[in-house]
Amino acid sequence: MIILAINIGGIHKLGKLIKHNSYGFRFKGDYQDKVAGLNAVGYELRKTHDYCWHGCKRGEKDIYIFQYTLKGKGSIQIEHETFNLEPEDAFLVHVPSNHCYYLPKDSNEWEFLYFTIYGKVAAELFHRIMDTYGQILKLSIHSEPIKHIIDTLEKLETFGINHGYEASSCAYTFIMKCLEHVEYGHQQANDFPLPIVKAIQFIEKYYHEDISLDDIVKASDLSKYHFTRQFGTIVKETPIHYLTKTRIKQALLLLSSNEKNIECISREVGYTSSNYFSKVFKRIVGVSPNRYRKEKTIMSVNKIFID
Repeated sequence: MIILAINIGGIHKLGKLIKHNSYGFRFKGDYQDKVAGLNAVGYELRKTHDYCWHGCKRGEKDIYIFQYTLKGKGSIQIEHETFNLEPEDAFLVHVPSNHCYYLPKDSNEWEFLYFTIYGKVAAELFHRIMDTYGQILKLSIHSEPIKHIIDTLEKLETFGINHGYEASSCAYTFIMKCLEHVEYGHQQANDFPLPIVKAIQFIEKYYHEDISLDDIVKASDLSKYHFTRQFGTIVKETPIHYLTKTRIKQALLLLSSNEKNIECISREVGYTSSNYFSKVFKRIVGVSPNRYRKEKTIMSVNKIFID
């Protein structure tokens, strides 16, 4: 994990200081309007109460703002509702729209990152996030969207962004990381609670045996009720589905790399019945194990991802 620290004077990433600064972009290219374009990126510290932006009183049009609080406190009013913005809070807004964000009277400072984009595809995806998950989000500084902003700031300080294709790629990557975060959460094993880590490690070590949900629960040291709820919330699937995916991934590799028969492979990945294994395999992969092995149009790969 890359270590990030917020200290007086800026953000420290691997010992390098990223200073307060803001950057604007005006590149040519209709692909930015059609897909995604980068409007502005910044890292700011505000201490005066004249800091105030109203979404209906700005010169920009059809831009989308993501702003993330690092230190202090800010506020935003969206329509008729006001939200306090404390560390790890982010807001998403479209300009123009009825909102106003500012340094409130009861706050001495507001330190934040912002990332502003535009473009037809970016707009559709931004609205998808706001409509589904709301305009106020909670994110760790180690989450992928925030790391992308910090990486972009570091790049801007050193090499810059030199043409529209590069800016468009940066903007599109950011919105993808936001979607990944809200739809799949912090799906990095290092970030999981210890009981979930224990369960995943147990599955990956013993998937080839005839293990059950009760065995996985026991490895987690939680009650069955709390474990299944926590696993589903964090991993976004059931423990049994995770076990099944682990087994099928290994089966795919075995089918590609050796000539063992289907019955032998089914046993090696934890299934006592080759018929049941074949049914599960076809349900997930879309073809039977035999067809997968024989089909010459299926590309041979070293690592396989399934959902």
